[in-house]
Amino acid sequence: MKHLWRYHKDALAIVLGLFFINVGILHFTDAEWFTPIVPDILPFSAEFWVIISGIPEVLCGVGLIIPRTRIIAGKATVALLIVLYWANLNMWFNNISLDGITLSFWGHILRGLAQLGMIAIAAYLAEWIPEYGSK
Repeated sequence: MKHLWRYHKDALAIVLGLFFINVGILHFTDAEWFTPIVPDILPFSAEFWVIISGIPEVLCGVGLIIPRTRIIAGKATVALLIVLYWANLNMWFNNISLDGITLSFWGHILRGLAQLGMIAIAAYLAEWIPEYGSK
């Protein structure tokens, strides 16, 4: 049974890792899409922050996929998700739309829950959350 959990953990790491690699690459190839949600209080241009934030997203994604780096990448991913949520809060509080779509109250709640879910998965991969059946 323990082997099934090992594969389960690998599958979670691969899915989350590929998600982060994809989103990170989008920060380079479609930076303009992300710029509206960058908080105005930050120095430099919004595009600068979008591109800079894409680097750790790709690195975390790769790190999650590689078993040897998974624990540290999981920890880094938790930190990254917490820091980057600032942009999502900016989108919510300032009613910013992306692609002409403005999320409803419940849309933002669901987005926040998705963020919490990713934080939980990353914490599990970082071994901050014990595996099922472990003591």
